[in-house]
Amino acid sequence: MPINVITADITQLRVDAIVNAANPTLLGGGGVDGAIHRAAGPLLLEACRALPESAPGVRCPTGEARITPGFALPARYVIHTVGPIWHGGNHAEANLLEQCYRNALRLLREYRLHTIAFPAISCGVYGYPAALAAAVAVATLRDELADPAQDLSIDVCLCCFSEAMRASYQHALGTT
Repeated sequence: MPINVITADITQLRVDAIVNAANPTLLGGGGVDGAIHRAAGPLLLEACRALPESAPGVRCPTGEARITPGFALPARYVIHTVGPIWHGGNHAEANLLEQCYRNALRLLREYRLHTIAFPAISCGVYGYPAALAAAVAVATLRDELADPAQDLSIDVCLCCFSEAMRASYQHALGTT
């Protein structure tokens, strides 16, 4: 159950599911969220709009995850998760970020999927420091993948848009 790190466009990956670092509305945005919505086509927005709101304008609270088809993407599904906004590290950011990874893998298992690609959740406009986010991601993924109660083999790809983020993940993995 390897964890691989690549520098690529996540919207081009042929995996069972890609993870969207979304905002709580799930109606598109900037960064990876906007790129995924553009690449998937207008049916993704329709599918997101059809998801129930848990509060006015909130279809996915921070730390939770939702799943939709991938539509025009090479990936069969999109797992949307909302990472925490960085407020200095004393506002449960690490716990919320960990929950993003755990809940995405929970959905992957529920749908009996095997391959998943994650972007650098919360590291864009949400301001989470890359090295800290990478440490949370790697520790959480290793913990989840080592769980003997899980009967599915899962391949994880950490998909980076920049070489700097790739270096942060590789350092967290101990492969620098």
